[in-house]
Amino acid sequence: MVNESGPAESAPQLAAHLAPALALLRAVAAEGHLTRAAESLGVPQPTVSRTLARLADEIGTPVIARQGRGVHLTRAGQLLAAAAADALRTLEAGCREVVEEIAPERGQVVIGFQHTMGATLVPSLVRGFRADHPQVRFGLLQGPRDEMVAGLRDGRIDLCLISPPPDSPELEWAALREEPLLAVLYRDHPLAHRSGLGLAELAGEDFVVTRHGYGLRQIFTDLTDRAGFEPHIGFESEEVDTVRGLVAAGLGVALLPPAVPEAIPGTVEIPLDPPAHRTVCLTWVAHRTLPPAVRAFRDFASRRRT
Repeated sequence: MVNESGPAESAPQLAAHLAPALALLRAVAAEGHLTRAAESLGVPQPTVSRTLARLADEIGTPVIARQGRGVHLTRAGQLLAAAAADALRTLEAGCREVVEEIAPERGQVVIGFQHTMGATLVPSLVRGFRADHPQVRFGLLQGPRDEMVAGLRDGRIDLCLISPPPDSPELEWAALREEPLLAVLYRDHPLAHRSGLGLAELAGEDFVVTRHGYGLRQIFTDLTDRAGFEPHIGFESEEVDTVRGLVAAGLGVALLPPAVPEAIPGTVEIPLDPPAHRTVCLTWVAHRTLPPAVRAFRDFASRRRT
């Protein structure tokens, strides 16, 4: 619904008015509680109960069952909720497009990004965009590269900042920056005085790396394959700051983009010879219609190489 001051409902709430039974069923599945499900969709709790009761009458079997103070879906309810998920995501996307078409400057952009991009790149892009679009809202999600791409595909995320770029015909991307990758060594390492290092010179070292599913791990594996050796993994971590800390403690070496604003105490960062880099890109689903605010941010970021 729209009032005189602009859009008053979220896309899920608008979709709930258009497809109430299935939208409510999905909300109950997510919340496990009738009152919380009603609140999430902006409808009264008795409406949820009556709608689900009518749905049960229509199909001839209950779709929810009591469980303590909450509820859970029956097998029939689970099947209906699963079948409705894709249709409702499509409907919500269309509702969101309508809402933002009416008032594009009140839209929302949900960006997913890898942890290493949250310190400087994301704030810089959001600040630059909001200088001309002050009312656009942002949702920010960070995590491993594979998790962010999965969120992009299933519609939870509008745009992703990832590296390396995707290799899939269903995803499009624009390069935003090239970042050097450096050998990060503890200060007293025998090679810490060098001005450049061949990656193969580190073949006998213990490496501190990010876990599988993270972009830096994929790049690291590709680089060591090209250098002709299988690295020994000493430690795996989900956080680059932890990787740097383990290197500073003398527990291994790492390949990372430059620290911001400078190398952390106890470490040195040495360029690779030949140089290595990672391409940071903005990614979106190729054939999905993007809402106006999302399109505007995509175009802004794509033009602004940093």
